Amino acid sequence: MKRNWYKIVFIGLIAGATGLAGCQGCNKKASDNIEIPEDIFGEDEPLMISQEAMGDIIGNISSPVEMAALLQSTGVPFSQKLLASTDRIDDLNTNFKQALNLGVYGCDLGYLNMYEKTGSVITNMTAIKTLAIELGIGQFFDFSTIKRLATNNENLDSLMYISVSSFNKMDEYLRQSNRSNISSLIVTGMWVEGMYLATQVVNEVPEENVVERVADQKLVLNDLILILKNYKGDSNFAKLVKDIESIKKEYEGVKITYEMGEPEAKEVDGMLIIVQNDKQMIDISDETLNNIINAVERVRNKIINM
Repeated sequence: MKRNWYKIVFIGLIAGATGLAGCQGCNKKASDNIEIPEDIFGEDEPLMISQEAMGDIIGNISSPVEMAALLQSTGVPFSQKLLASTDRIDDLNTNFKQALNLGVYGCDLGYLNMYEKTGSVITNMTAIKTLAIELGIGQFFDFSTIKRLATNNENLDSLMYISVSSFNKMDEYLRQSNRSNISSLIVTGMWVEGMYLATQVVNEVPEENVVERVADQKLVLNDLILILKNYKGDSNFAKLVKDIESIKKEYEGVKITYEMGEPEAKEVDGMLIIVQNDKQMIDISDETLNNIINAVERVRNKIINM
């Protein structure tokens, strides 16, 4: 089955297709199996990526809310113990720590929203608000409206839409103000936390669709490492790159192949569309899956215990 995992639309009314990390293009596969040569990153000269290119790469990182929707669709129950604790906010005393953990809490917000745990949203949003203000981006979160919707258990779609919109505006502002380093950290935190939620569920219930989603994140890792290496002159980023590369190493055992299919014409809402029936095949052993689970947990715990 072909997985259009890049195709994410920011519409809060369609819970399964909303995302906190966004997608500005659909069916994009230009970077799917591109390996990044290590020698293009000199020790002293960072790779300069334009703000537009950075935005495209960040926009192509898989959505944590999409992952949460997948977990919910399997019937796996909500688990509070999987969420990162918000008790350590005061210990996050640098922008690096704050941005990474803002991404973690942003992913957890999607998980809470998807399972309609609106009561817990308040605690999560308080942590997000604190970190956002510290990073100078608190103006993009409508905390009063989010609190009202969560407290009164009002329209879940509206709650998700406002949450998603807040992160979108924040990301755009950061990139336009030449603070893509902060944006890249937030997205990294989101991705790691989304992977943690998925791999913990897979560890308990090896549901095929979730295993497949975990496996196809191999295609994301090169892009994620690419944007982080852009700032490898910072020692904190250099260490984070090594952590993410430790996850990538465990993906070497994942084999992803494509089978070209015949295009098919279909009528949808009175319009003729062409559907490309390509197939994506994923081969992952139990050993490789366990190694990925352990690597993700190791990196995630390192982030939330900074």
